[in-house]
Amino acid sequence: MAHAFYRKWRPQTFKEVVGQEHVTQTLSNAVSSSRIVHAYLFSGPRGTGKTSTARILAKAANCLAEGGDKPCAKCAMCQAIDEGRSMDLIEIDAASHTGVDDIRDLRDKISFSPSEARFKFYIIDEVHMLSSSAFNALLKTLEEPPPHAILVLATTEPHKIPGTVLSRCQRFEFRLIPFNAMINRLQDIAGREGLEVSEAALDLIARQSTGSMRDAESLLDQLASYGGPEITLDQVQTMLGLATSQAVKELVDHLATQDVAAGLGKIGHAVADGADPRQLNNDLLSYLRGLLLMKTTDRGPANMTAEQQSELARQAAHFSLDRLVRTIKLFSRAALDVKGSTQPQLPLELAFVEAVLSEESDDVPRPTPSTGPAKGPLKIAEQRGAVTPVGTSPEPPAGRPTPEETPRDETPPESRPRLGQEATEGGLAGLLDTWSEIAANINRSNRNLAAVVRDCPPVAVEEDLVTLCARSRFHKDQLESDQAKELVGKAVGESLGQRCRIRCVLTPDTPNQGTREDDLQQLTEDPVIKAGLELGGQIGTVR
Repeated sequence: MAHAFYRKWRPQTFKEVVGQEHVTQTLSNAVSSSRIVHAYLFSGPRGTGKTSTARILAKAANCLAEGGDKPCAKCAMCQAIDEGRSMDLIEIDAASHTGVDDIRDLRDKISFSPSEARFKFYIIDEVHMLSSSAFNALLKTLEEPPPHAILVLATTEPHKIPGTVLSRCQRFEFRLIPFNAMINRLQDIAGREGLEVSEAALDLIARQSTGSMRDAESLLDQLASYGGPEITLDQVQTMLGLATSQAVKELVDHLATQDVAAGLGKIGHAVADGADPRQLNNDLLSYLRGLLLMKTTDRGPANMTAEQQSELARQAAHFSLDRLVRTIKLFSRAALDVKGSTQPQLPLELAFVEAVLSEESDDVPRPTPSTGPAKGPLKIAEQRGAVTPVGTSPEPPAGRPTPEETPRDETPPESRPRLGQEATEGGLAGLLDTWSEIAANINRSNRNLAAVVRDCPPVAVEEDLVTLCARSRFHKDQLESDQAKELVGKAVGESLGQRCRIRCVLTPDTPNQGTREDDLQQLTEDPVIKAGLELGGQIGTVR
């Protein structure tokens, strides 16, 4: 029966252990100088070589070779341990032997001398699973071990081990396998197995394994059965159900252009093609991390090609650092939400929409979509005209004093005259001129609402009632919440110098938005709103 790759190609000497030189060098020196201690604790992530290193240490300590590096992997003791014939190497799975009776049995038998080896080795895997009573029983053995016994405790959760046990062990921390070291090891195994694996496929296998050498070897083994002697990137993506790197790149492009419709469509197509939403989110986070590195260090991850680095630099130019950090946080939160969601795709879609809506205008110019005019509700402000970045003020029209030159009105708001219908055009024009300032004030307390307000300009001012025009049902719903009305009304009221109420209507020219009959009637029959729409068209720009 053929063995799995992770068993067949298990390292047999300290030099074959991948990515743990800080551990293997220390242990090798301890063996050569006869400084082996009675108890070791190997801790670290799964699949990083803890149990394999423990077995190598057992061979090295009992190796019969004279001089040279140990273990030799050739003497009778090394071969007996490799073949599982040694009676003096005892492996215990603490996950299935958690009780105190199991440790008491160990304590009773450990006093017997080894049958043929110099040392009797006990390897206790997943030792953190032992019960409190079992740990107390083990403690006595660790305090007064027989001179011929060596214990190696292996765990992925060292924080669960009592301090009294930790203090009696020499501790070694195993690390995640470095990316390049994993690639080299996979290439070596593939060569010995007669497999031809493309560079892109090896890259994806290593990424998918997230630092676990055992996971990488198991995945390569599975691919050898799936794709035969030639393994390609498409085969890896098909077997794992992963989103293609092209889909992730296009999704980031849609983030840069703030194209919600295209972004949600790309997510839907990727999932329909078999991509796991969780993995799609993870791939996107990995890509955004590369953008962050490019933005802060002018260089992406070290394992990227020159062409990939160039593409990353192009995309990074369209993001400010603040916006990129916010976007990464949103998708990181989505990665947690997607695990318990009945609709795994939904948290990813919400994160995408929120990443666009929470965008504050940056100093970096927005990229222009490659095909046709901008479409969708989030593009309306750009179609109407330029949008002033948040935190900047528009240039006042010729002849109009700047805010610094305008004398402040100290009259209490409740004592100021209320705007009548005859003042509608003047009040509306003033609001349109200062709309970006109003949005900037709202932005200080609610960035998402400010992004909506920028795309919903006023179309009528009738006494204390200000009507905003939304071109999508989503924007209208956002503005009709009590909190939104209070924040927007306060900001608008400060601009007009009076208390204001806010209402919102839908325009009739936006497709598939379901304009209600009462909204449509207001837009076509209300003379104040009709005049406001005409005035807004004449001004043409919401600064």
